[in-house]
Amino acid sequence: MNVLLEKMLLQADPSQVAGLARFFKTGPGQYGEGDQFLGIKVPVTREVVKECWRQVSFPELEECIASEYHEVRLAALLTLVEIFRHRISRQECIDFYLSHTDRINNWDLVDLSCYPLLGEWLLDKDRKLLYDLARNGRTLWEQRIGIVSTMTFIRHGQLEDTFAIADILLHHPHDLIHKAVGWLLREAGKRDKAALVAYLQPRYQTMPRTMLRYAIEKFPEEERKSYLARV
Repeated sequence: MNVLLEKMLLQADPSQVAGLARFFKTGPGQYGEGDQFLGIKVPVTREVVKECWRQVSFPELEECIASEYHEVRLAALLTLVEIFRHRISRQECIDFYLSHTDRINNWDLVDLSCYPLLGEWLLDKDRKLLYDLARNGRTLWEQRIGIVSTMTFIRHGQLEDTFAIADILLHHPHDLIHKAVGWLLREAGKRDKAALVAYLQPRYQTMPRTMLRYAIEKFPEEERKSYLARV
């Protein structure tokens, strides 16, 4: 029996399905088109994972990450994070993650898994992988993994990769990349505002407005207005 899958299916709440489908943009032509939901909120999924992650094998994770249900895929990823965090089969966790990026296909699946896994793994390793994902990712989700994984580096005071990968994605066409890059730039600026200002100065006049708005969100109001006026 796949305990993770069974416990997740027991938490299904049909009354929440329509709202989640709208929130994650599953309509025709939207970025989450066709995704299916059980109606399970993230805190509930986290509780399920907390209860049973120790009992879940990699073949069972394989079954869950292949699920048509968004929340079951998320549960698989959060379970993988727990296994990795407890320093169990860390290389196997990373190999599993990278071989299933086609199933990590919405922004929450990316954002809740990539930096606790890839970011943490690469702290003491070459980071070319993230540059390759940002530059050559097969989907916008792989490209988002490239930038969001740098959150771990930021938390360790290492900002250079965030700025460098932001440059790769600076003129990406999709709004979800604009938001992700702006978010990570903002987080870098919390660590070192001068470094963020130095990054923005030659770029802010041409970067996507959403990206800029996210990046300068914590600046004083008058300073924000000056950047947004692009003068």
